Amino acid sequence: MNRNSLSFSILRYRRIVAIALSPTFVPSNPPKREFFDIIAELFASVGKIAIVRKQYQQNKQKRKRQALSLETILGWIQSILAFARRENLPRLFMVVIGIILISSILLFWVEPDVSFVDSLWWSLVTLTTVGYGDITPVTFFGRVIAAIDMLVGIGVLAVLTAKIASTLVEQRNRESLGMKAYNHQNHIIICEWNYRTQNILRELRHEPKTQQLPVVLIADIDRKPIDDDYLYFVRGQVSDETLMQANLAEATTVIILGDEALDYANRDAKVVLATLTVESINPEVYTVVELVNEAYVQTCKRANADEIIVGSELSSRLILNAALNHSISLIVTELLCYEYGNQLDKIPVPETEIGQPFLDVLLHMKQNHQSIVVGIQQGETGEAIANPDANYRLQSDDFLILIRAARGRN
Repeated sequence: MNRNSLSFSILRYRRIVAIALSPTFVPSNPPKREFFDIIAELFASVGKIAIVRKQYQQNKQKRKRQALSLETILGWIQSILAFARRENLPRLFMVVIGIILISSILLFWVEPDVSFVDSLWWSLVTLTTVGYGDITPVTFFGRVIAAIDMLVGIGVLAVLTAKIASTLVEQRNRESLGMKAYNHQNHIIICEWNYRTQNILRELRHEPKTQQLPVVLIADIDRKPIDDDYLYFVRGQVSDETLMQANLAEATTVIILGDEALDYANRDAKVVLATLTVESINPEVYTVVELVNEAYVQTCKRANADEIIVGSELSSRLILNAALNHSISLIVTELLCYEYGNQLDKIPVPETEIGQPFLDVLLHMKQNHQSIVVGIQQGETGEAIANPDANYRLQSDDFLILIRAARGRN
């Protein structure tokens, strides 16, 4: 549907309104055929507009992906050029090109049966110490040139290899020591390193959706603590500088844990300060914070933390339920683990279930997907409702919170 046809449809809509509002229009009278035609065209045009809107959104997303791809390629090129300038590689390449040209001209001059193109090929092959042997100097001066070319080639390759190796080692050391800045997108940032951080990382790697998700760790420790190809380390306390190194602006989630080297009061105060710092830089990021004392919950809420977990409170309630209702803790542990058994998950409402009562969706998910719906969330970050009313009708932006088998299990 092009712009002209769209304009024509708009004119037709105006005509409909004019007919409907006309003093001579009487709904009780038999409507004219033209009016029915206009109504039919109205519905057809609405459908066409919906299709055009969908195509526009798809083209917009496609252009966005193409722009991101081009931006990524340009970023790689800029990184390569910056590396070459930093390591003085242009000067080395100019020396190599000069040696190739000089040796080619000299060989072409002293070897009567070798063309200039062949001498260029021979110089390149000899300088890189490949030596195919398809072109061989036969004169004394030609062999002298070949010997010099070989010796220079060995030196040039040694220098080039040493520069590249030293750069790679330096980059590896900078990454291990937490001195490198990263440009990841849609990643997770974890603040502080302790045994709970290890458990979080282990569970992330057991979940197929997050096995290769980049995670940036900000902690005041000496080196990267574990060998994880998708874990990136920034050394230091949570501050503007370290959060910039971790590329907070492009992160989706920040997990702020307590510093076990501090007492409970100072630990929670440090968490609140870190939350304020994160939210002041990127208010859109989803922050999950860990507290020891429930008294700091309201302070964290004022700092705009999205989700607050009080570890002592959670443990106490779990212990109480285990004492009153035996084996409850085993079920809860299984649901929170991605490694085995059943687990909690959140998925968008299937299109076929939009507008359906909660009870019907509950039965459908159990019968067809072997999953139990235990709650809903109204929007991506909206209110979560456990065990909603049976007649609640699901909306298009709702999410289902359900219990399902761990991924990989049938």
